[in-house]
Amino acid sequence: MSAPPRVLTVAGSDSGGGAGIQADLKTMLALGVHGMSVLTAVTAQNSLGVQGAWELPVEAVRAQYRSVVDDIGVQAVKTGMLSSAELVEAVADLIAGTDAPAVVDPVGVSKHGDPLLAASALDSVRTRLLPVATVATPNLDEVAQLTGVRVEAEDDLRRAARAVLEFGPRWVVIKGGHLSGDAVDLLTDGSWEYWLRAPRHDNRHTHGTGCTLASAIASGLAKGRSVPEAVTAAKDYVTGAIAAGFALGEGIGPVNHGWDLSPTHRGQSCRWGGTGGRDGTP
Repeated sequence: MSAPPRVLTVAGSDSGGGAGIQADLKTMLALGVHGMSVLTAVTAQNSLGVQGAWELPVEAVRAQYRSVVDDIGVQAVKTGMLSSAELVEAVADLIAGTDAPAVVDPVGVSKHGDPLLAASALDSVRTRLLPVATVATPNLDEVAQLTGVRVEAEDDLRRAARAVLEFGPRWVVIKGGHLSGDAVDLLTDGSWEYWLRAPRHDNRHTHGTGCTLASAIASGLAKGRSVPEAVTAAKDYVTGAIAAGFALGEGIGPVNHGWDLSPTHRGQSCRWGGTGGRDGTP
């Protein structure tokens, strides 16, 4: 039996199992790719928040990455929590030397508002990590951290996307989940635009949505899908996972990564429209 496509996640551990490395690997399994991991940090966290975080040495991160890539190989790389400038720069250099698409989730804070990226690392994210990204997936808080642009309404998403694209990623997904109304995201490379809409589910248990979306995009890219195809499929998967999110502990529970392991039932949740170039042709 031949091996499935391989995706490498470079991220921190979530001891509660809802986000981070744990969410990434669950997503990859559900979407039919082989997930591999480079651990960047260990966190003590649960449904109430992050109680502690311990960063791994840069040499440990670099050794894990080289061990996997040099022997097994990868079809896509996904990054999550990179807490320091030193880690950001080391991972950016590793990705630049890897012939595979990279999905960068510029994790800044946890679902509960706990900081996961040092302020001193923001410039390294802008100048070193985003330029090597095939797709960057910031949420609205991360957009504000990185660019100073504050999104208050859907009309602001284009301005936010332009500001992030100035740092060099090929594509950006601006996640508008914190806005009111439908859950709308904007995918663009500066020329083509795809507006991805899904119904907003009345479910507070949404821990891990950002990690899950980025991992789902990376899984699609590893299968050979185009960026718009991979992002659209990822949006649909995350929408289903949010709808099936469940209570865990006393606070915010996780999305359900195994909400539907039958691929024939996917593709029903997300509506997207594309516009491209100067003539508006999809």
